[in-house]
Amino acid sequence: MIEGFGDMGASVSLAAVGSALGAGAAGMAAVGAWKKCYAQSKAAPFILTAFVGAPLTQTIYGYILKNTIQKANIPPEAYKWQLIYGLLGGLAMGFSAWMQGKAAASASDALAETGKGFGQYMIVLGIIETVALFVMVFLMTTLPKA
Repeated sequence: MIEGFGDMGASVSLAAVGSALGAGAAGMAAVGAWKKCYAQSKAAPFILTAFVGAPLTQTIYGYILKNTIQKANIPPEAYKWQLIYGLLGGLAMGFSAWMQGKAAASASDALAETGKGFGQYMIVLGIIETVALFVMVFLMTTLPKA
């Protein structure tokens, strides 16, 4: 096992895959919502871009976890745990980002149609994001200290 593979190869990458899937889902919905607005000669709400960008933060959390794993005092015989932490943490953060993007897609459609509810939609996205934050913090606190 190569030191550093688990954190760099997994926590960031898997979180980024989820961010890409989530932002992609939200982006497609935002474009569709804007198209509906234009077709109805309504103003297209630019604020939908906030929904599209919401899943990107999980990539940052994956990077923070990577740095923490790298700096942990992990003995060479336990490097497999470095990989496991990176894989499971990145996977959980990635799924959080993906689901957040799917919720953001619904929020885009609803906001464009009604012009209402932005605050409530952001609360839902924040709750989904909390899963990624919990994963990051809980894994960071269980690592050995350098």
